[in-house]
Amino acid sequence: MKLHHWSFVAALSLFAGSFPLEDSSGQAQAAAFPDRPIRLIVPFPPGGSNDVLGRYIGIKLTDRLGQQMVIDNRGGASGIIGADLAAQATPDGHTLLMVSTSWVMNAAVRQLPYNVEKSFDPVATVALAPNSIVVYPGWGVNSVKELVARARAKPGSVFYALPGGIATFNHFGGELFKKVAKVDLVMVPYKGGGPAMTDVMAGQIPMMFSSLTQVLPHVRSGRLKVIAVGAAKRSAVVPDVPTVIESGFPGYEMYVWWGIVAPHGVPGPALNKLRNEINLVLQDPETKKRLLTDAAEPFSTTPAEMRKLVREDLKKWRDVAATAGIKVQ
Repeated sequence: MKLHHWSFVAALSLFAGSFPLEDSSGQAQAAAFPDRPIRLIVPFPPGGSNDVLGRYIGIKLTDRLGQQMVIDNRGGASGIIGADLAAQATPDGHTLLMVSTSWVMNAAVRQLPYNVEKSFDPVATVALAPNSIVVYPGWGVNSVKELVARARAKPGSVFYALPGGIATFNHFGGELFKKVAKVDLVMVPYKGGGPAMTDVMAGQIPMMFSSLTQVLPHVRSGRLKVIAVGAAKRSAVVPDVPTVIESGFPGYEMYVWWGIVAPHGVPGPALNKLRNEINLVLQDPETKKRLLTDAAEPFSTTPAEMRKLVREDLKKWRDVAATAGIKVQ
């Protein structure tokens, strides 16, 4: 099956339960694992999507494995500090790392103390949510074509709020759109999503690129308007909103995905047991309902497919970074 950046038409259909749970050849070893609490390093402060999702999975795995899943928030350096800590941990399955698209984006623009492909083994992908283009409702722009027409009429006159700074998910969302739509937009950096959304809701800045998960509460309240989602198909959460591709701009597929990895070298039986249990959590109707509330979906892949996702993401974001001149020292 050939996937275009994971041809997410196919990938989105890979709900939990689409793959058979893997058998372990080392049954005795698997039965003994885990024999103590498992640490899940979340490389960001509490409260963000990585933390919320990690805690939810942690609670479910604690019940299923019979050992406490301990959340260890290690924020700093755009997630690099926590990831480096995980890469250096003993590879026995008792230390895991919560990752998302930004984990790969870091590798696309920075020299890192670890290698995202070689320093870690995939455990499981967990969830997936589309990027979105969000505008101030009073701006008078109601479609991607109207946005592009306005940007082309006066190049450099359209500003967008950028939460989190350079080389973040939101930044890449803007740069990919500029590349696909051939427009000149000007970013206005903010320290976080809260201040950025506040200014867009007030009309101080007319638009922003964001995961649908992040902006959904304000979209539901009518304070923000989504004019398109960066997915291969429409979101079930906002079914009336077209995709960017539908709007006439092919090549704009962008998702934030979340997953769990382990330091390289964890024995296969331990990895298989963790993967099987996570996939069972994703099959739970409660999990699907919880994720859908936040505009996300369960997202299950095989280890080979997760490696392919990382490899293709690295190439995609390196290409975007090269076009946009993004480089972080």
